[in-house]
Amino acid sequence: MKLLIVEDEPNLLSIIRKGLSEKNHDVSAVLDGTTALQMIAANTYDVVVLDVMLPDINGIEICRRVRMAGNYVPILMLTALNSSDNVVNGLNSGADDYMAKPFKFAELEARINALARRAGQDHKQAEIIKIDDLEIDRRAKTVARAGDIITLTAKEFRLLYYLAKNSGTILSREKILDNVWNINFDMNTNVVDVYINYLRKKIDKPFGTKLIHTIKGLGYVLKT
Repeated sequence: MKLLIVEDEPNLLSIIRKGLSEKNHDVSAVLDGTTALQMIAANTYDVVVLDVMLPDINGIEICRRVRMAGNYVPILMLTALNSSDNVVNGLNSGADDYMAKPFKFAELEARINALARRAGQDHKQAEIIKIDDLEIDRRAKTVARAGDIITLTAKEFRLLYYLAKNSGTILSREKILDNVWNINFDMNTNVVDVYINYLRKKIDKPFGTKLIHTIKGLGYVLKT
């Protein structure tokens, strides 16, 4: 895999780079956010490992800029800030996964592999999904309903696409967290409910007919 590591602690950066290189990955490493943005813009990476606390531009802002540019490279954030609010802020900025320092290298490698695997699976999915008058183009990252273009953030799009490719199936909050935010542990967060509400305001409310349904005690389902 082609990987980019963005970490301002030289010793930790060296350890991560050495460990991943020994696993036969093509690893680039930078110490600051400005260089990271330039590297991401100029190259195609399978996964970016991004520290939150950087000397110039913090990781959350970098992630936002990358997503605003339409780049959906999988991003794994690293930070010493392990509160629920910090996790939610990182994920809401467009990150795909989140690890707190200190961490075990084996877990870091496993999460990188999982992100790359998931990205590969997403690439094989159908390019366009149609449900009633809703149309989602995975490759172009566009959404339209009744012919009207709907503007979504990167995370809103990923959530809608996950609901759509599983249309008719009730998805629990835990399953959505695992597949959209890549959180596979118990966490006191209402991020799923917040983003479902964002989608409803854009996908359902202007059109009258509801497609996103709450199944009390079970989760959410997208269906006609």
